[in-house]
Amino acid sequence: MASLPSASTKPTSVQLGRIHVLKEGSHPPQNGPVVYWMFRDQRLKDNWALIHAVDQANKANVPVAIAFNLFDQFLGAKARQLGFMLKGLRQLQKSIEHTQIPFFLFRGTAEETIPKFLGECKASLLVTDFSPLRQIRKCKDEICKRVSDSVTIHEVDAHNVVPVWVASDKLEYSAKTIRGKVNKLIPEYLIDFPTLQPPNKKWDDATDQFLDWDGLIANVLRNGAEVPEIEWCEPGETAAMEVLMGNKDGFLTKRLKNYSTDRNNPLKPRALSCLSPYLHFGQISAQRCALEARSFRKLNAQAVDTFLEELIVRRELADNFCYYQPNYDTMQGAWEWARKTLMDHASDKREHTYTMEQLEKAQTADPLWNASQLEMVHYGKMHGFMRQHVLGKKDSGVDKGTERGT
Repeated sequence: MASLPSASTKPTSVQLGRIHVLKEGSHPPQNGPVVYWMFRDQRLKDNWALIHAVDQANKANVPVAIAFNLFDQFLGAKARQLGFMLKGLRQLQKSIEHTQIPFFLFRGTAEETIPKFLGECKASLLVTDFSPLRQIRKCKDEICKRVSDSVTIHEVDAHNVVPVWVASDKLEYSAKTIRGKVNKLIPEYLIDFPTLQPPNKKWDDATDQFLDWDGLIANVLRNGAEVPEIEWCEPGETAAMEVLMGNKDGFLTKRLKNYSTDRNNPLKPRALSCLSPYLHFGQISAQRCALEARSFRKLNAQAVDTFLEELIVRRELADNFCYYQPNYDTMQGAWEWARKTLMDHASDKREHTYTMEQLEKAQTADPLWNASQLEMVHYGKMHGFMRQHVLGKKDSGVDKGTERGT
């Protein structure tokens, strides 16, 4: 990835290209509060969606609130995932208290809870995070149908540096085809964040709802105990910034210099950034990581450029794939040549065949598979090189390269 220009002057509001209007409310709009439905970007700092929600509320002189819906079931998440998320949210609520923005937590289906809350508080604008996943997009479509015609709904891409719909208007074939498009837009979108302004008008009910975080966390840990928590990764925004910038073992401050040479060596796991859990749950902004990394470029140009390639180009290729390929999670979503290769070799004689249980328990004749699977089971992660180049080849001979770990 080419070196990046300096950030421009801080903006005062969110760029229009980052905002996708899902529903235009009736005009003139009702003078109701703004609600930010948070789900993918679970942070207070460096959050374009929250910045936009507060900005719009202050312009209309109405209050603003944050709503989070806790799904009872989501893509098989267990204690390891839900415990990490809830502990991060518990810290987030404490951080939000000083902003005088109330935080509401709901349980159930967002199609039910979010429209109900919007109706009860007579909201005029709903701001949502962006996600390319079909479950979330279907949920938003349903919410658009259920809310009052007077409610406007804005989707803000606070997850990607370059918004997915701006980076490309089609399914990209590879990192090579999207790289030039993303790099061309970097000067416009990789900019510093404005300071989050306090709301001009307080929420009518000034006190947050009481949340029994300890009870919620204990419940998910108990119900999802078959995939237990891990100890090496502390959740939350503060921990995320410590991993990125910490004086003790921060990636940029202590481990960056070896990234370009050692990141694909499974025997040197400390060469990786270890930011993936925080980026996944939105506890840190990829844009913040890129901005901080750029300041280290004079010291380690090759390492920074390699990191930015993975952090921006490769991550955004994954979102592009899921956004523009409706069959992203089935073989129908693979490129035609890949499907043909699999079909051509479907009848090949195989030395071993395994059940799903044998694969899951690392009971195969392949020591590389077993080691990688055991790493996933015990540490909650798999080294990026092993995931992409060893398991990918064993599975299909195809390396899509769309979700490289950082």
